[in-house]
Parts: sequence; C-alpha cells; structure tokens
Amino acid sequence: MSATTGRDLTAVHAEVKAEIARTDGKTSLLLAFVGAVLAGAWTVGHNLALGWPARITGGVGMLALLAAAGLLLRSVRPNLSGRHGFPLWATLTPEEVAAAVSRDLAADIAGLSRLAVEKFSTLRRAVDLILAGGALLVLTALLAVGGAA
Repeated sequence: MSATTGRDLTAVHAEVKAEIARTDGKTSLLLAFVGAVLAGAWTVGHNLALGWPARITGGVGMLALLAAAGLLLRSVRPNLSGRHGFPLWATLTPEEVAAAVSRDLAADIAGLSRLAVEKFSTLRRAVDLILAGGALLVLTALLAVGGAA
C-alpha cells in the first residue's frame, strides 16, 4: 500500500466514523423530541373530551410516534457482534490487533460504512414516521377544535 493510499484510507475511515457519530447525535435529538411530543399529546388528549374521529387519528398518530421511537432506539443500540472495529479487536491478541489494523483498514471502512448506511436508513424511516405522526396529531387537534365548535 502506498503512503498516499494509506493516508486516503485513514481519512475515509475517519469520515465514516464521523458519519456514525452524526447519526447518533441526530437520533438523540429526535428521541428527546418524540418523547416530548408524546408526553404533551398524551397530557392534552387525556384531559379533553375527544370525539371518535379525533381519538382514532390521535391514537394512530401516537402509534406512529411510538414506532419512530422504537426505530430510533434500534439505531443507537450497540452492535457488538460486528466483524469490524472494536468488537472484532476485543477478540484478538494485541499482536493480531496490530496486524489487522495495518492490513484490514479497507475492510473496516467497508464494515463501518454498512453500519452507517443502516443507521441512516433507520433514521430516515423514523423521520418519516415522525412526520406522519405529527400530521395525524395536527389533524386530531383540528378535529377536536371542529368538534368543540
């Protein structure tokens, strides 16, 4: 491996690890947001006399937000069975770690990239569910206001 290729692989490795960290940061913020929306919607909905249309749309909206929270939790759940990064290194002797790192940086990049794509895909599905759940809760509010008028 040439020195340039080694530096390029090191930069790509750092970039992939940074992308994984970005997904974890976004996921944390979205989990807090979803939790706050669920708590607020439950409190407001529990204290109002809602008609059946509002109860149904609100319930489906809450279910969508709960599903999104589940996806977000899945996204940040540690994957300790991987064949790259520290889960692999934990199974090796110090000499094997040194050899694996110097020999298999490209394989580690590929494995971490697959992990990053999986995390981003899960995050994307969660955002879609958050948008759908939010839209349903807005519809619930409109039904509640319309039913009260």
